[in-house]
Amino acid sequence: QVQVQESGGGSVHAGGSLTLSCAASGRALVSYAMGWFRQAPGEAREFVAARTYHNIEYYSDSVKDRFTIFAGGAENTVSLQMNSLKPDDTAVYYCAGSRTPFYNGNYSSTENYDYWGQGTQVTVSS
Repeated sequence: QVQVQESGGGSVHAGGSLTLSCAASGRALVSYAMGWFRQAPGEAREFVAARTYHNIEYYSDSVKDRFTIFAGGAENTVSLQMNSLKPDDTAVYYCAGSRTPFYNGNYSSTENYDYWGQGTQVTVSS
């Protein structure tokens, strides 16, 4: 079983920054990729960013050029630097990981991630 620990959520004003961090652990855990999704109230969970073990990064159009995903200092860790935050970024952010390559290369599908964190709230006020 994989355990996932997220940290770094909080409340900021528009234009502010936050950094989310995630660490996954489990017996013989090797992640092909780790990433972040978010879910606003009443909305579906949506892809934010992901990073593969061979350093390929993916971003949604809504966060590209504002958010940066990067590896943590240890295996199975990932962080998300979020700059120029907007009220529309308000959501619960979930760390997710995949132990196998993305089916059909679809990095943005929740179905291609097999472990998840509990989520951390990010609130951006105007």
